[in-house]
Amino acid sequence: MFSFFKKKPSATPPTFAPSIAPATPETLAPPAATPAPAVAPLQTAVLPPAAVAEPKYDAHEQEPAPAPARKSWIDKLKAGLRKTGASIATVFTGTQIDDALYEDLETALLMADTGVKATAHLLQDLKRRVKESKTTDPAAVKGLLVASLTDLLAPLQKTLVIGRFKPTVIMVAGVNGAGKTTSIGKLTRHLAANRASVLLAAADTFRAAAREQLGVWADRTAVDIISQDGGDPAAVAFDAVSAGKARGRDVVLVDTAGRLPTQLNLMQELVKIKRVIQKAGPAQDNMGQSATTADDAKMATPPHEILLVIDGNTGQNALTQVKAFDDALGLTGLIVTKLDGTAKGGVLAAIARERPVPVYFIGVGEKLEDLETFNAREFAQALLS
Repeated sequence: MFSFFKKKPSATPPTFAPSIAPATPETLAPPAATPAPAVAPLQTAVLPPAAVAEPKYDAHEQEPAPAPARKSWIDKLKAGLRKTGASIATVFTGTQIDDALYEDLETALLMADTGVKATAHLLQDLKRRVKESKTTDPAAVKGLLVASLTDLLAPLQKTLVIGRFKPTVIMVAGVNGAGKTTSIGKLTRHLAANRASVLLAAADTFRAAAREQLGVWADRTAVDIISQDGGDPAAVAFDAVSAGKARGRDVVLVDTAGRLPTQLNLMQELVKIKRVIQKAGPAQDNMGQSATTADDAKMATPPHEILLVIDGNTGQNALTQVKAFDDALGLTGLIVTKLDGTAKGGVLAAIARERPVPVYFIGVGEKLEDLETFNAREFAQALLS
């Protein structure tokens, strides 16, 4: 069970998660000009976007102990990333810090699919930290690498805001096998369990199994689903958004057909789905603000979130997918699945360096509790533990 849901005041049901934060004037304000203070894990409080990205920090500073549920999750994450971290950890078992150590670290990072650009950045930053701290123990260098990796990943850590617009329309894309429909089902389960009214759109009309799978999740969570057998995906999405407005739903989740970015005709179909959803018109602004400018109207026009689900086992292929889908759709967030047992967990560093789309959730298994919010420092520590 996710640990990141928290009730809103009773006057404004439904409830939402701190990591899927209810919109408030504070959360909608632009980030502060100065760095935000260090914060506790996201499940403990509703945080404005300015407080989400963690600043640079002292690798030796003391942190509050995570809640038991979060600690259990971190343990799973460490176990899932063990194969990636093992090859990197062996680099720091020597007796001195020399060129050979950095060469071995470069090889290990590249083998973990960190990518050339991110690897070069981490090595340069690590050498600077070693020089400034006058570190002479190779074992201590690993702690400095954790700090460097955390700073690199920090821009990916962001809160998914649910609640400003009614309905909040979330379009979800991804290639077949990435875990897209399952991830949608898990989000639906937890939104519904916290009294958020959800409407599903089975816009993957090409694959009967996908519609059936989404239908199972709809039955389990007692939510409505808009589906057509072999119908036009864009029409299904439009009908779902229109129905979500008419029925007063809080969230409309649109599942789309899995496709490879090299399949240009199918990618164009995704663009069409987005364009048709936009024609449904602006959603109601729950903050009581009217669309007085073109920018306001654009912000209120669905889809409000466009998420891509990527398989963490695919390494650099995942980065290629992020670039292609972002170019076509303008992604607002990622869900990274199947990080358990992967040797390619460094791909998040490559994404942070080359296409820093926020990572809202990461998964390390098939169970309900195996999908959690992304935290840059937790991930860096788990990867290099």
